[in-house]
Amino acid sequence: MPPHGFWRPFLMGFRAMVEISGTLARITFQNPENHYTVARLTVDETQNTITLVGHLAGVKAGETLKVQGRWESHPRFGQQLFVNSFEVCLPTQLDAIRRYLTSGSVKGLGPKMVARIIETFGEDTLDVMDSGAEKLTKVKGIGPKTARRIAEAWQAQHAVRRLTRFLQEHGVAPKYSGPILKLYGEAAVMKLEEDPYQLAEDLPGVGFRIADAIAVSRGTAPDDPARLRNCLLHTTGVIARDGHTCVAQADLVRQCQRLFKVDEDAVRYALNQTLESEDLVAEPDAKGRDFLYLPLLHQAEKRIARRMMTLRSIPLALPGMASGQIAAEIVARLAIELSGEQKTILEAILKNRVAILTGGPGTGKTTLIRSLTAVYEASGLSVALTAPTGRAAKQLADISAHDAVTIHRLLHYNQHTGLFDKNRDEPLDADVIIVDEASMVDTLLMYHLLEAVHMQTILILVGDTFQLPPVGPGNVLADLIGSGQVATFTLTRIFRQMDSSLIVTNAHRIRQGDTPEIPNGKSDEVNEFYFLEALTAEAAARKIVSLCQTHIPNHFGLDAMRDIQVLTPMHKGAAGTMSLNLRLQQALNTRIQSGGEKELGHFRLNDKVMHLRNNYTKGVFNGDIGAVCAVDFKEALLTVDYDGRQVTYDATDISELTLAYAISVHKSQGSEYPAVVLALLPQHYRLLQRNLLYTAVTRGKKLVIIVGSRQALQTALGNNRPQQRITGLKRRLTALTS
Repeated sequence: MPPHGFWRPFLMGFRAMVEISGTLARITFQNPENHYTVARLTVDETQNTITLVGHLAGVKAGETLKVQGRWESHPRFGQQLFVNSFEVCLPTQLDAIRRYLTSGSVKGLGPKMVARIIETFGEDTLDVMDSGAEKLTKVKGIGPKTARRIAEAWQAQHAVRRLTRFLQEHGVAPKYSGPILKLYGEAAVMKLEEDPYQLAEDLPGVGFRIADAIAVSRGTAPDDPARLRNCLLHTTGVIARDGHTCVAQADLVRQCQRLFKVDEDAVRYALNQTLESEDLVAEPDAKGRDFLYLPLLHQAEKRIARRMMTLRSIPLALPGMASGQIAAEIVARLAIELSGEQKTILEAILKNRVAILTGGPGTGKTTLIRSLTAVYEASGLSVALTAPTGRAAKQLADISAHDAVTIHRLLHYNQHTGLFDKNRDEPLDADVIIVDEASMVDTLLMYHLLEAVHMQTILILVGDTFQLPPVGPGNVLADLIGSGQVATFTLTRIFRQMDSSLIVTNAHRIRQGDTPEIPNGKSDEVNEFYFLEALTAEAAARKIVSLCQTHIPNHFGLDAMRDIQVLTPMHKGAAGTMSLNLRLQQALNTRIQSGGEKELGHFRLNDKVMHLRNNYTKGVFNGDIGAVCAVDFKEALLTVDYDGRQVTYDATDISELTLAYAISVHKSQGSEYPAVVLALLPQHYRLLQRNLLYTAVTRGKKLVIIVGSRQALQTALGNNRPQQRITGLKRRLTALTS
């Protein structure tokens, strides 16, 4: 059994805490979504004012707080107390109670009414307020209706405080009170007491850890079947977030035994109940081994296989064109001449209702997309171009000179229902759908796309399977190719070498596991590809800042903010995204506002920022990069310029932004940048894989500089065994044709 507080190290932090009491002088910033707060506290003991940073739900200026936290030194703001837990100390003296109730903390209470309430209940006033409306009717002039109104106002004001106190009592950090309160409202504590594990379903990811910490703290038996059912579902969900669509039954049982310290019989008993309730689905493979799926992923895999094979089987009635006519049409429309390989592949694709086009950088995939679009449109067919991310769709539109949208927008994602308006009952009306960067499309998104594809539609998937797999579960493009059941065409001839592109040459060398060609640094000749040695993360970070601040702008004429993108495999450490972003912000963004506050939620005027999730209301998408063009500290508003289109964020959605001077290699997929600077160090060993290095290098159009150690470079080149994703799609496709 996990001991009491099993999740406490995860939820509450590891370091020793200090405890400080004082009065909240002012709140500098607070995000109403998650209650992340920056505030100033006047310490009781010294009367000095300190900075508090943390998730302080429901606090107000003037309140007395007792906080526990750890001191940390911020590179710009100095010493700050990062709060792990806190308690609001309500007043006990009559004068203090009177000041508290008349301060506006409870709506609708005027001085005269407060005086009558205190006269009736004295020092028990706040306890009475907390108990509900019934006792308040004893106060002269307060009838049942007014009592209910006062009680409701008090309950609304103190719901966050009660939830925070409840969570802290069970070892859960207060930062989770915001999302829980958003889910359940004022009834949050009651719902968590009734069934904490409901939170595992309602708050995917961290919800299970919170629920299990509460359940264990409240005495739930370690081998309680209800608990183990949730443990099984949580572990299967974690496996899906690691990219797998299923897990071997024996492996899942072992993982749950190890993680939750229970015996095998108890896990298997709970598993049988979970299978009977169909919360998990079991399916044997060809060798008779049972694999377990979450129901939605099981359905998605089955539907992808069936829809693909059905599409493939429907005859294609495309008006024929002779080879010469096709070439003439392309020359006339696009003014380009295809190579022999490109013509052969183009003509072959035109004979298929479903086809895959793949190839490395510089082999002409985009040229063929343009050519296919021209031929289809010349035949009177409507063509929809789409890609999985906003940046990939924009890049496709720019290069193809044709409208392109994200898959979510193509399918008319409905943010109110969380579903797609385009589906089997309301299919897409395009005659041809071409999906670029298809290697990034995960199982669930491909499922929704195929559900909306009419059976008379032509579907072309374009991608490079040597890049990193999708962030979500599955490896659809690789499985489709590996099954041999979908017509696949591979471009091999490199065209971008005609301008001696060392980036393209080295990308193909990396793909083969060969060491990239690295120019001699002593030469005065300007090259496209460099390797700068740095033996430690700190040394690498300093070199990266220097490159971005002076060397690249001065020697290559590239803009430090707009043209250079720093990539790194990890988020933590001196050469991770978090640290590099702070360093680069300090070095590059010198145009901060003068006087008063300089930052809003750690963002400055002119900062390079990235949007973190698709927001269809604002029209910005996961991975979009822009620059902060205005900051309104009075109204707590931030405006970001995305390629000439300005989008405003308030305190409720500013959390959708992050600094983007440095981003992860995974986040860079589907994008290209004039210059890429890549950190590559032994500390990144868990992620040092050939496909990660290849993905990073192929993001650069004019310049790629790797900063790190040769050992890390060789480790990445030698590791061509990325984690194999466990899926059933390839097997399903093969089985449908056997």
